[in-house]
Amino acid sequence: MFAEDVPLSAIARTVGTPTYVYSTATLERHISVVQDAFEGTRHLVCYSVKANSNLAVLSLFAKHGAGFDIVSAGELARVQAAKGDVQKVVFSGVGKREDELAFALSAGILMFNVESREELELLDRVGRAAKVRAPFSVRVNPDVDAKTHRYIATGLKSSKFGVPFAEAVDLYRWARRMKGVVAIGLDCHIGSQLTDVKPMIEAVGKVAGLYRLLRGEGVALTHLDVGGGLGVTYGTEKPPGLAEYSKAIRTPLEGLDATIVLEPGRVLVANAGVLLSRVLYRKPTASKHFTVVDAGMNDLIRPALYEAFHDIRPVKPRAGKKLKTNVVGPVCESSDVLGSDRTLPVLEQGDLVAVMTAGAYGMSMASTYNSRPRPAEVLVSGGAFRVVREREQLNDLYRGETR
Repeated sequence: MFAEDVPLSAIARTVGTPTYVYSTATLERHISVVQDAFEGTRHLVCYSVKANSNLAVLSLFAKHGAGFDIVSAGELARVQAAKGDVQKVVFSGVGKREDELAFALSAGILMFNVESREELELLDRVGRAAKVRAPFSVRVNPDVDAKTHRYIATGLKSSKFGVPFAEAVDLYRWARRMKGVVAIGLDCHIGSQLTDVKPMIEAVGKVAGLYRLLRGEGVALTHLDVGGGLGVTYGTEKPPGLAEYSKAIRTPLEGLDATIVLEPGRVLVANAGVLLSRVLYRKPTASKHFTVVDAGMNDLIRPALYEAFHDIRPVKPRAGKKLKTNVVGPVCESSDVLGSDRTLPVLEQGDLVAVMTAGAYGMSMASTYNSRPRPAEVLVSGGAFRVVREREQLNDLYRGETR
């Protein structure tokens, strides 16, 4: 297996395992395809930093004109370090602290996606203290079933995210009397790993109607944030293509005087990355066969957290007999399973495997559980590669601690 023109085995020899490997060509192609799908409309693609926050990835997207969707002051700091345009930053998230609001306001971001009455009150105080008006949109909850995993569905009325439509209207009316905020947008986001356009069409249609109502009341909105969440193929999923997705967004918004803000994350980076791992042991038992590899749930938590499927492939093909095996990691948890009942060639100790579609929510969700250093990250471009995040060392695990 290769990443562009580089054998994955060469990366493993030089950098070791486990290691995340990303393709520059794939990242560039994905951001270009998304931009092209909305050509002819006023739009802003704000990459969701939480999907993959490596500075090299952020810098690449910034060079291709992307803005950024952030959910913490730390993600804003990463955007700044990557030389991203802070004036194209949208601050989302249900639990922003006062110091985070102040930091983002002083940085000059595009707008805050407000999620509650109390958050709007706090943002007003922060704006008045800074003697400026903080630009905001209200995130509404359209009560639309995104038909995705319950942990990543965010548009149902039972979700912690967003506010009901009626409450949103009251917030905009109330904000007109405030001195520290100014309404410039409206926002919704129904979930992640979306594989059906029908919920998108329903949600966007609802918020478009609300946008028109607010404009009719004299609220000078300029931006409509329709969120992101377009899915990718991990196994058998068949998500819509970019053309179908674009039509699903654009059709309900025809004639609307608004800049469309899009927040793609996974669809830009997931298939641009793999997690490279090495076989440590084969362990046959009376009921199961286990292949123990050196990447665990601390490196890639999605299978343990969401029961997510990732294809697992040998880096060097092996002919002959195949075997049904559970590919597991070294972490002391029964949930540390990267793949259950996978039919693979008979692997030998030292063989390399690639966990596919691992560019999104892999390294960004990695931890040091079991005091395991986090992996290295590598970016490939053509026939060359470079380490864009060094592997953590043992002394990094307790840096800042005292006895």
